[in-house]
Amino acid sequence: MDIKEKLKEAIRKALMTAIEDGALPAGEIPEVLLEVPPAKEFGDYASNVAMQSARVFRANPRKIAEALVERLKEDWIERVEIAGPGFLNVYLKSDVLYTEFASLLARKDSFGQLPPKDVERIMVEYVSANPTGLLHVGHGRGAAAGSAIVNLLKAAGYPVYAEYYINDAGNQMDNLALSVNARYLALCGQEVEFPENGYHGADIVDTAKRIYERDGDAYASMAEEERLAILKELALKEKLGQLKIDLENFRVTFDNWFSERTLHPGPVKAAVDALVANGNAYEKDGAIWLKSTAYGDDKDRVIYRDNGVPTYLAADIAYHKDKFDRGFGRLINIWGSDHHGYVARVKAAMKGLGYDAEKLEILLLQMVSLYRGGELVKMSKRTGESVTLEELIEEVGADAARYFFLMRSLDSQLDFDLDLAKSKSNENPVYYIQYAHARIASIFRQAEEVGAKLGDSPDLSLLVDEQEIDLIKKIGTYEEELEKAAADLAPQRIARFAYDTAALFHSFYNKCRIIGEADDIREARLALAMMTGFAIKKALAVLGVSAPERM
Repeated sequence: MDIKEKLKEAIRKALMTAIEDGALPAGEIPEVLLEVPPAKEFGDYASNVAMQSARVFRANPRKIAEALVERLKEDWIERVEIAGPGFLNVYLKSDVLYTEFASLLARKDSFGQLPPKDVERIMVEYVSANPTGLLHVGHGRGAAAGSAIVNLLKAAGYPVYAEYYINDAGNQMDNLALSVNARYLALCGQEVEFPENGYHGADIVDTAKRIYERDGDAYASMAEEERLAILKELALKEKLGQLKIDLENFRVTFDNWFSERTLHPGPVKAAVDALVANGNAYEKDGAIWLKSTAYGDDKDRVIYRDNGVPTYLAADIAYHKDKFDRGFGRLINIWGSDHHGYVARVKAAMKGLGYDAEKLEILLLQMVSLYRGGELVKMSKRTGESVTLEELIEEVGADAARYFFLMRSLDSQLDFDLDLAKSKSNENPVYYIQYAHARIASIFRQAEEVGAKLGDSPDLSLLVDEQEIDLIKKIGTYEEELEKAAADLAPQRIARFAYDTAALFHSFYNKCRIIGEADDIREARLALAMMTGFAIKKALAVLGVSAPERM
């Protein structure tokens, strides 16, 4: 049992004792919550259990707190103070910290990886951009967030699976074919009108050029229907290939790439038929409508048009049904904020099909604004359109891009300072964190040069400086932070942990010499540096950011 659980149990025991000796009336003891206070003068841990208990015990929170203080007499507790209306600030004896830190050292190889959880399998579906153009910075934020959430859940012991939904069916693919066709025929010397709903990006021109350079005018004389079918497949293959390359360069991979085409026509029709059969969809004016108002939507939605063609919503219903039918008990989707209105429709359909819609969690990603030289950057220098993910990686690197995307919660607007992301200064948070890790690696290289080694049982009680104690406490919170961040799907908490740990290490490094100290102090400080390096590296790994050993 770690010190936090030990303290929770001690508080529960003190409450039970207070009830038994009549200091408090009988009542159900609430869950004891602990947090690390923002400043060390408020103790090692703080709890609001007295305020949580006020209604249960029908007593003033401060009276409850006083009853607890009288009964929290464990020999590892230095003292307990009451703050404000009834907060408990608990101060531990220093040897408790050393014992806890020694246990972390003993299991350093498994540090930062929580035991497997016996829960339902989770699917995280993210990015899922149409394969009709290049990924832009908005997709980049979703890619960083999704992959970090997958990493976070894995580190916290959850069974998790990552999937990309390829929108390779429907009008967007027809428009892709028409767009490439127009550019291709122009290269073949034919005059052709560009399609009204075509894609005008420079990447479409590039795709047509590559097809022409490889195959010449081989398709120019074909019947249009045949040529469009071939160009659609060639363009899809190239676009999807480039998309995968861009994501891999951004350290984003998937367990599965799911093709929308596999849902047509069978699974889509089966899902719609099931909704009609159970009364959650109906026919009107030749179309089939989802009765989504029955589940909180503002109006019913068409899922089959009057021409017999399914809508995108019908395919999405079939896809989410397929996810549940594959045995995933919890679905997490990351969508752009412009899909806000779509949430109620998909959830309504899942309820209509008999699934638990609460098992479908949709995270909405807010916009990213790029700034260079204090000015808003709207357009790509290369294409004249949105800045691509590839361009962002070229300019600031994958590490900085990922960290900057992840240092704010997904539902908040993000202002991305390109100049700051490129700077090699302490103002750049990712540089500041990575520099701490590189410093630690440098310390161990220096130690090796002078023949100094870390023994099996360093005397941790020699770590008495304020900077050393703060660092020990911080490292000890990592696994708890991991648990909380995974529960909240909040990788920004891990980004903050990495930054705060780096800041504490830099303070320690500036105050406490390692190489050149007496053997026992040097060994203790090497142990502290080693665990700090592990903590930073583990946190950066969750974020998909590298931990360099030289900078």
